[in-house]
Amino acid sequence: MNVAMLLEMSAGAFGDRVAVGDQHTGLTYEGLHERAGHFAARLQTGGAERLLWTDLTSENLLVAFFGSAWAGKPFVPLNYRLADDRLQQLITKQAPAMVLCADGTADRHGVGPGIEVHNTRAFVDGCAVVDAPERDDDPEGIAVLLHTSGTSGDPKIAVLRHRHLTSYVLGSVEFMGAGDDEATLVSVPPYHIAGIAAMLSSTFAGRRLVQMAAFDPVEWVKLVRAQNVTHAMVVPTMMARILDVLDDGLGLASMRHLSYGGGRMPLPVIEKAMRLLPHVNFVNAYGLTETSSSIAVLGPDDHRDAMASDDTAVRARLGSVGRPLPTVEITIRDAEGAEVAPGESGEVWVRGEQVSGEYANRGLTMIDGWFPTHDGGHLDEGGFLFVEGRIDDVIVRGAENLSPGEIEDVLLLHPAVADAVVIGVPDDEWGEAVAAFVVPAEGHTPTADELKAWVTTHLRSSRQPAYVELRTELPYNDLGKVLRRVLRDEFTKQ
Repeated sequence: MNVAMLLEMSAGAFGDRVAVGDQHTGLTYEGLHERAGHFAARLQTGGAERLLWTDLTSENLLVAFFGSAWAGKPFVPLNYRLADDRLQQLITKQAPAMVLCADGTADRHGVGPGIEVHNTRAFVDGCAVVDAPERDDDPEGIAVLLHTSGTSGDPKIAVLRHRHLTSYVLGSVEFMGAGDDEATLVSVPPYHIAGIAAMLSSTFAGRRLVQMAAFDPVEWVKLVRAQNVTHAMVVPTMMARILDVLDDGLGLASMRHLSYGGGRMPLPVIEKAMRLLPHVNFVNAYGLTETSSSIAVLGPDDHRDAMASDDTAVRARLGSVGRPLPTVEITIRDAEGAEVAPGESGEVWVRGEQVSGEYANRGLTMIDGWFPTHDGGHLDEGGFLFVEGRIDDVIVRGAENLSPGEIEDVLLLHPAVADAVVIGVPDDEWGEAVAAFVVPAEGHTPTADELKAWVTTHLRSSRQPAYVELRTELPYNDLGKVLRRVLRDEFTKQ
């Protein structure tokens, strides 16, 4: 099954419904399907084997995405925020390929053998009105090549085949499940798996897609209110900034469903969100690029049950990522690959039809059908998954493994702390020591001793930071993930 078939189904079932854009003037599903077919016909006439995208998000993104799938060409969205030389390196490795870029940016891409660079708008507008080509529905065909968000060295390129993406959609989205008044706001970039999943999920459900090219919390709130947005997905850093805007007391009347993922959500942030927006259904979705998006979900009822519970174990589930989707299996394994008991920490492994575990030029990394995620975590007795961060981020102090997130959550409870990141740093006695980098709340200047004592009051003494450094800001990438490696490098140079 080709992902373009999902668009064909939607165009046939509700073709006059708006697929993307303004609620009154946006492109309909029938119009999107027609344009994707014309795009596929033009794409097949050249010698490009892949379609590269370096433009911002727009309705043409959907035309190009579904059109390239229809034409049997892998879609390769690249991070347009990269420096020119780095962007050119990634482009060169994809030759022979066609690049679609934003107005006035063609000179950023360089010129090399087998690379064509076109302005997106001009290319799409220039597609002739011709019969669409026959679609290759081989499920093993490559649909998307996504660069992972590594912070050093060359990123790996995850291979997502049509069967992986269609398995995810068919297993998690109800066809025609959205009402004709529903709209999803997407503010993550197209080179993030959440952006790909949003295009597929919204199309299959029949939900209008509203796009935001560059996230700004004030503009995000305005767009939700102006476009009567009912659904949205954000990363945790976005959520925190949105909540600051919502202190205006006007709320988000149209919002029904707000999902978050892409990083650990601090407990104080989601608790504040639930208080400010009691009518909204919150969903925490956990997944990876290599798993075609979500593999575990903490649903609205789970959020409300945890928030209202006096049971410590149930209350703690607000910090979990929920339970596995029905179509996937998740297990926790130790360093030798043996499954551990509930409550014990280890590495998260996943298996299911949507799981790729494949990288370009590196092949499969699956072991008997299981993909080791390199995320640390544990399952509780109820099957709820708690992700403790990347395995490499776990602090090994003596013989004890410490979760940075646990310490960060406690620091964020302090009224003088606006943001906090914890890492492990070299220590002659213990192997690693805890170092905390803290952004003070406005008008506050907490002392290191004060924050150390605060942690010790809430956690075991082994969790107390040996070092506390106050900063005006912390390093995040453009997807809201903290760059712990940057902090480690800066610390070791001191």
